Amino acid sequence: MLDLTEMRATLAESYDLAPSIELAEEMHEIHEKMDRVIPLPDFARYAPYIRAINKLKREKNAVILAHNYMTPEIYHGVADVVGDSLQLAIEATKVEAQTIVQCGVHFMAETSKILNPSKTVLIPDMKAGCSLAESITADGIAEMRAKYPGAPVVSYVNTTAEVKAASDICCTSSNAAQIVRAMDSDTVIMTPDQYLAQNVANEVPEKNVVWWEGSCIVHEQYTAKDINDFRAMHPNTRIIAHPECPPDVVAASDFSGSTSGIINYVETNKPKEAMLVTECSMASNIADALPEVDFVGPCNMCPYMKKITLEKILWSLHTGTEEVIVDPEIAAKARIAVERMIELSQATAK
Repeated sequence: MLDLTEMRATLAESYDLAPSIELAEEMHEIHEKMDRVIPLPDFARYAPYIRAINKLKREKNAVILAHNYMTPEIYHGVADVVGDSLQLAIEATKVEAQTIVQCGVHFMAETSKILNPSKTVLIPDMKAGCSLAESITADGIAEMRAKYPGAPVVSYVNTTAEVKAASDICCTSSNAAQIVRAMDSDTVIMTPDQYLAQNVANEVPEKNVVWWEGSCIVHEQYTAKDINDFRAMHPNTRIIAHPECPPDVVAASDFSGSTSGIINYVETNKPKEAMLVTECSMASNIADALPEVDFVGPCNMCPYMKKITLEKILWSLHTGTEEVIVDPEIAAKARIAVERMIELSQATAK
């Protein structure tokens, strides 16, 4: 467990981390990417960390992979690669640096380690978990196989290495329907997100999709009543939902897609007003690139994603902690499921 007091004292001995307006102004090219959501006085607190992290990356031959749910100072300030789970999984296979710092939750870091067994993978806070990943075990996969003999198991990448190893193939929210449609079976088991599975079942009616009853603590909070009430007050707002939301929420929205799909939709359509029915940082990270879009409405924050901070990233690079280790035998089996997903996604996208 991280001792924040000790961590801060140690970092203060090695780096000048005092807030600096002067440094913030010097780093205006970075700040311009987020100045709509982070005013200069606030960026002055982040600038010393961003400078130190970017310097350490070069010195330690490290690369930072950051999920779309990271806060803007991470997403724009220090990340080398940003994206949704599929994009990060694909980019992890291309990494040349010896060290990967995964800015996301633990299963993402495990996935990077699975795909890069010879590299060092660090996560800035080992307690950055995931409600979906914690909702199922390999025993749960065995239970579903016993209930539906012969049906292939498609597991969301939001799962542990052990669950991936027990599955036939993985999927992400951006390719779930594509993966399920490609399975050579009338019945397909999806784990662990019941809402993603139900939304896929609606999209791929030719398959009998059965599911494990897990859910995301961020997306399960939204209700169709929330959407309809908001639309009644803001009839011209484009409502865009993540497929981890319940099906009635997706049905009440104008568009549903993965985090990358949401970004692409907003960039392409540029609605005057948009409500993103997903994690809070999504709108913050694309706001400056889309000044013509007014992002409105409520959002829910992922407490796990928010455990990753600039301070912890700096500590992770400075000390080489916390390293993600995956049992080689489990990793080898899990790698088959992840690589099969990537290969099938790329093949059917052509």
